This record gives sequence, structure tokens and C-alpha cells, in this order.
Amino acid sequence: MEYNSQRPRLIISEYGRHIQRMVDDAITISDREERNKRARYIISVMGQLNPHLRDVNDFKHKLWDHLFIMSDFRLDVDSPYPIPSRESFQTKPETLKYPSNHIKFRHYGKIIERVIEKAKSLENGEVKEALTSSIAYNLKKAYLTWNRDSVQDDLIISDLKKLSNGELIIEEGTKLAYVPEAVSQNYSQQQGKKFNKGRGKSKNYKRKFGGSNS
Repeated sequence: MEYNSQRPRLIISEYGRHIQRMVDDAITISDREERNKRARYIISVMGQLNPHLRDVNDFKHKLWDHLFIMSDFRLDVDSPYPIPSRESFQTKPETLKYPSNHIKFRHYGKIIERVIEKAKSLENGEVKEALTSSIAYNLKKAYLTWNRDSVQDDLIISDLKKLSNGELIIEEGTKLAYVPEAVSQNYSQQQGKKFNKGRGKSKNYKRKFGGSNS
């Protein structure tokens, strides 16, 4: 009995050992015309094994590339596409550079930090004070979006001071705008839509099957 561990390694295992043997046999054919005919036949069989990919762009091109890869780039045939080289598949792709921005408080987000940097560059005055108050309001709103519990204004003021490195300061004890009302309003609207949707289904059921409206 012959085990797979004793057989040659499959270069692309998805096509199976029979296709690999067909490719190996095509390499040994001396007549170029017959070799081209055999290569086209192998491509058609490979396409039948993956019918779900027939609508994919460059499907045939991919099959021809796989054929050359399975032949270890030793198959000399006329391809309708540029023949790939071994080096073209061994080249490592360029490393993607991911943003390495550090966010101090993730629940506030990166955009608010940019707004804070913009506010820090303003001259002291009414505009800067108004923007600072607006930032504090948005910090409180963002906090309550991710945390349903109430939040003390002193915590928001402290976080703003940390985010701005002490440059945007609101006096302790300042009463910030009442945010929970807006948050709870949005939540109530969502629940109201679900409730009204359910009532609509109930009315349709009563019209269809009858029943008391009380």
C-alpha cells in the first residue's frame, strides 16, 4: 500500500494528485504542439474543478499561473498570458504601515483629540472658552454612549485636562450641559419604534382573525 506521506508533495493540493500527474506527464511530451494541446486540456479540467470561480475576473489567467506553478516552472508551452517566473512568486509583498496613533481614552475617540489640539492653538478668549465647553459636552456625551451609568462632571473635567496636557481647563464644580436627556431620548425613540411596530402587527392580526380591540 502506498501512503500519501511516501508520495511526492503536491504543489497546489486543491487540484488533487491526478491533476498533478497530468502536469508532470505534460512536461515529458517532446512535441510542442502536442504539449500545448495537453496544457489546454489540463486548463479545462482545472476550470471544471472550480465552477464557482468562472465568473471571477482573470479566472483563466489564474489557472494558467497555477499550471506553471504546479509544473515547478518547467512546462514550456504557449500561454495566452504572460508566463510568470519563479522570482515573481517569491518576492515578498511590501509591509503595510498601520497607523500607530496612541489614543489615551478610547471611548472618546481620536477625532476629539484632534479638536482638542486645535483648541489649544487658539488664543485665550471667548472663542477658546466656548470651544472648550463644547469639547467637554462631547466628552460627556461620548462617555454616556459607551457607559449607560451616570458620570460626574468632575471626571469629564479631569479627563479634558489630561487630554489637553493641562492647557484646556474648566473650573472644578462647573455644571456641564445635561447630556443624559439626549442619550435617553434616542434610546426611548428606538424603543418606541419597536413598540409601534409590534402594535401594528397586533392590529393586523386582529383584523385578520378577529378579536376584541380592548
